[in-house]
Amino acid sequence: MEYMQIRQNFERHGFGTQLFSTKEEACCYLTDILQNQSIGFGGSETLREIGLFEALQQKNAVIWHNKVPGMAVRKLANCANTYITSANAITETGEIVNIDGTGNRVAMTAFGPQSCYYIIGRNKITTDISAAYSRCKNIAAPLNARRLGVKTPCAVKGDKCYNCNSPERICRIISVIERAPLGMKCEIIFVDQDLGF
Repeated sequence: MEYMQIRQNFERHGFGTQLFSTKEEACCYLTDILQNQSIGFGGSETLREIGLFEALQQKNAVIWHNKVPGMAVRKLANCANTYITSANAITETGEIVNIDGTGNRVAMTAFGPQSCYYIIGRNKITTDISAAYSRCKNIAAPLNARRLGVKTPCAVKGDKCYNCNSPERICRIISVIERAPLGMKCEIIFVDQDLGF
């Protein structure tokens, strides 16, 4: 994949960027630069695959509702000065698209922490907003719904979005970040591997 132009597009939009060949390199980078901080994690299969929680908790206070479930933990993570997550999709032109059920993740990527890091596998990169939205709805959401064990049509059938009205629907809030939020350091960490959903 050609990362140079993608990185330039994100940098023009106010994001810092890094590129690593492997998830291990990305993990080492973050454990080197993040020490003695409070760090909140967004719900992310990518973070689990990298083993980032275990690596960072050695020298930081890391809060993740995937490890200790509950709304109180999500709220506590939203008070951290650093937030780490992934995205359901990004565009080659420099936008980030996420779908959320409770809103904790999209809220923190828009306002709150001093810094926000996105870890992006090559499978999350799409050509434009339309393709990113389609990826979120028809790839990431069904896989996440199945992982969470909900009984939505997309989880049961595992193939696409049905735009359901299920009480267990996880697609409730969609965010598009076109530029890094004012006053927040944002960095996109590209990993040249498939990661997460």
